[in-house]
Amino acid sequence: MNQEVAVIGIGMTKIGEHWETDLRDLMIEAGDLALMDANVDGEDIDAIFIGNMSAGLFIGQEHLGALAADYDALTPKPSTRIEAADASGGAAIRMGYLAIKSGEFDIVLVNGVEKMSDLPVEEVISAIGTSSDQSWERNFGATFASLWAMIARLHMHEYGTTREQMAQVIVKNHKNAVQNPLAQFRFPVTIEGVLRTGMLADPLTNLDGAAWADGAAAVVLCRADYAKKFTDTPVLISGSGQASDTIAIHDRRDITTMDAVIKASKIAYDQAKITPEDVDVAELHDSFSIAEIMAIEDLDFVPKGQGGPSVEDGLTKIGGKIPCNTSGGLKARGHPLGATGVAQVFEVVQQLRGEANGRQVDGATIGLTQSLGGTGGTAVVHIFKRR
Repeated sequence: MNQEVAVIGIGMTKIGEHWETDLRDLMIEAGDLALMDANVDGEDIDAIFIGNMSAGLFIGQEHLGALAADYDALTPKPSTRIEAADASGGAAIRMGYLAIKSGEFDIVLVNGVEKMSDLPVEEVISAIGTSSDQSWERNFGATFASLWAMIARLHMHEYGTTREQMAQVIVKNHKNAVQNPLAQFRFPVTIEGVLRTGMLADPLTNLDGAAWADGAAAVVLCRADYAKKFTDTPVLISGSGQASDTIAIHDRRDITTMDAVIKASKIAYDQAKITPEDVDVAELHDSFSIAEIMAIEDLDFVPKGQGGPSVEDGLTKIGGKIPCNTSGGLKARGHPLGATGVAQVFEVVQQLRGEANGRQVDGATIGLTQSLGGTGGTAVVHIFKRR
């Protein structure tokens, strides 16, 4: 069976530090908003998929599938947690998509959630570091930031990418977040401000990296031939690809190229029967500024090595040829790890519906999301079309 799949409902909490709200409440809030947006009831849902990186480390809670079914009042529906580091939300979307496409289910709820602010900073850094290779990276003192810094430094050496170009990614994404009421950091920054903040891991400053956050996002997926029963604005998932690379960067063919992104995007483009030039808006995994520059190269929006100059020329701004991270991206919308991939879908669906007030891309009909696990060990790419 080759059933088409549509997004019929979306919901998201505000991203930030939710000191008075626990993980289950964030998850319920986003799920309820998505169900209401889809005009469906709990009994209409056939299954639940939860994207989450590390609730066990962050809050001491595993078994999120049962937790979600319980507190969303959806027992005895099957409910499964999906983990792929900070690509967990994107992977959960893909699992929900495949479950419907196979004919097993008609309507599923996909929820991404993370609660990170309850831990001391050093413990959060340690937990995030579990997405890198324990034996050859983390146990030798490499942090997530230092790994991306090594990647950035080599990209600068190989292609002439500058710190100013990386800073322009941050400036753009903060500008977009000002218009996003659910974003964590709704304030502008300047290139000079990015460059003069404290060094995180040379050449990356504190503002080059996305901050961790609390939050949840949810979508309701449905058989496309059922979608019109619930909504006048269904958005088709027309392509879905996932691929893996080595978890440790020293084993990769080229650490300035994310081969998993190249492979996953090729699968998605071929399924959707489009080329990169057809994409109107994209949500990319900018855990660090260099990651967005590499993403626009590896998604084939620009030739390899032209990511920095393209950002400098305004290609990825709203009004540019391929607006990227109109939500503010991980950097400014916020990065609740397991929720991020679902939050990307939330933004793209809003764009394709024409509901992204203040940051709307005119005439957007095709959108793309790119989720990344760790430094590129996992990549998930989805393509969406307005029906």
